[in-house]
Amino acid sequence: MPNPRLANRYAKSLISLSMEKNNLEEVHTDMKYIQAVCTGSRDFTNLLRSPIIKADKKENIVRAVTQGKVSKLTETFLDLLIVKGRESNLPEIAQSFIDLYNEMKGIHYVKLTTAQPISDELKNEITGRLHKEAGLENVELQSKVQEKLIGGFILEFNNNLVDASILRDLRDVRKQFNKNVFIQQIR
Repeated sequence: MPNPRLANRYAKSLISLSMEKNNLEEVHTDMKYIQAVCTGSRDFTNLLRSPIIKADKKENIVRAVTQGKVSKLTETFLDLLIVKGRESNLPEIAQSFIDLYNEMKGIHYVKLTTAQPISDELKNEITGRLHKEAGLENVELQSKVQEKLIGGFILEFNNNLVDASILRDLRDVRKQFNKNVFIQQIR
């Protein structure tokens, strides 16, 4: 079961330790790698959360996945998680670490969903508009394609949602017809 408070505490500890050892950027890269592994492989996440698999087996598998790809500090941290029985929280800890890092560096995570793939020029223009109009200095833009939007885009940042999609417009028109607002205006 995900525990955000626990994940935040471990992430804060790892950030403090990595800053103390001057390895913050390296550990950030490691956490992004671990997050990618956890989101890319459901089997790996299920392995971490399985109460049936013994800790030494989990430790061997985690080492095999991360060996040569993460720093010594991150390896030691992963070993500590397994020894303490907290390996099931690794995906949340990695996400919490990345969120704290972004907050510390002033990086804003922006999610852009479009109906068709867009060019890098348009992505740069969107980033520039966010910088100018929303005051976001450092923007990390992640784009995703969802054909069901038909056209337009959906932009998510800092708990804000800008939905300028054709799908939303069609839903609004459907709501208006369901309310029969037009019949009352004819009379």
